[in-house]
Amino acid sequence: MQVPDKWDMGSKESIHQFIRQYGFASVVSTDLDGSHLPLLLVSSEGEDGTLYGHFARSNSHWKNIANTKVLCIFNGPHAYISPTWYDSHPAVPTWNYSVVHAKGIIELTDDATTAQVLESTIQQYEPALLQSGGFIPDDYQQKLAKGIVGFKIVIDELQGKQKLGQHRNQSDQQGVVKGLSLSNRTDEKQLLDYMISNNIGLGNK
Repeated sequence: MQVPDKWDMGSKESIHQFIRQYGFASVVSTDLDGSHLPLLLVSSEGEDGTLYGHFARSNSHWKNIANTKVLCIFNGPHAYISPTWYDSHPAVPTWNYSVVHAKGIIELTDDATTAQVLESTIQQYEPALLQSGGFIPDDYQQKLAKGIVGFKIVIDELQGKQKLGQHRNQSDQQGVVKGLSLSNRTDEKQLLDYMISNNIGLGNK
């Protein structure tokens, strides 16, 4: 992925936080097959961290993927940007977005590790299910476990990109903020929320 300095997400910690917030990824193998899966990041494992996840056993993607390199794409908020929002002219339409690419070798995990990954996934997204005392019975968990294949990816390359108009002048940035704020589209509202939470491209400096 091309990442000019002006759009670089910055520190590894910032990229890791992005992965934790937008953990549903596209996992693409060298044969250009792809699966869309939630991934969990363990940042204490390896220099750039380790990703854990699982395939449905019925998904043939896992059968030829072990010990090969994969690309994981984590997409954050994104939206169309109208040139009419800018103060500067001439201008053209563009698309603003945030994204992380993680690459590494994928390895299949044993049953015990896979079970732990499932529990950790629930812990991250809905921990109350683990505290409800039998909402997911043990026998049902065992049945489900037979239908999945766990894996881990030790990250050896990590890139983060935030193309949020931060390179434009103050009035252009303010125009984009106004345009996004007046929109009723979900993607444009999400992009503005992301810009505000990260204090990027707001035209306030």
